[in-house]
Amino acid sequence: MGRRAQSQVHAGWLVAAFVGIAALLVGGFFWMRGGGDPFRTDQDLDPATYLEYALSLRGNTYKFEGIVHNSLAWDPVRGRLISVEVTGPKGPELLPVLVPSNLDAVNLQKGQRFWFRVKIVENGVIFVEDLRKS
Repeated sequence: MGRRAQSQVHAGWLVAAFVGIAALLVGGFFWMRGGGDPFRTDQDLDPATYLEYALSLRGNTYKFEGIVHNSLAWDPVRGRLISVEVTGPKGPELLPVLVPSNLDAVNLQKGQRFWFRVKIVENGVIFVEDLRKS
């Protein structure tokens, strides 16, 4: 009578399974986080350029990530004026940002990190069009 061959799990299959599972976990992590920058197609706002040439940037749309530093003013019609700490090439800068009243549902608290999509409007004011928590 002949001997039956024993089936074994090859080391190559184990490595391939491990790599596949690791790839799924990493992909799922980035998918759940939204891929990082939710406004990746928008141009970055350089805080130093804004502080020096705010009026020349009017009408343009930008994005930046920043930490809510302080609440400066509130108006039920216009919205909230907050200061946001943004890190640029020259280091951290504080920018005044107007969050309109239609975004009042977002709870902005000191120390929270957000992604902002903004438009520079008349008088060089930074007007928030959309924001997402980081």
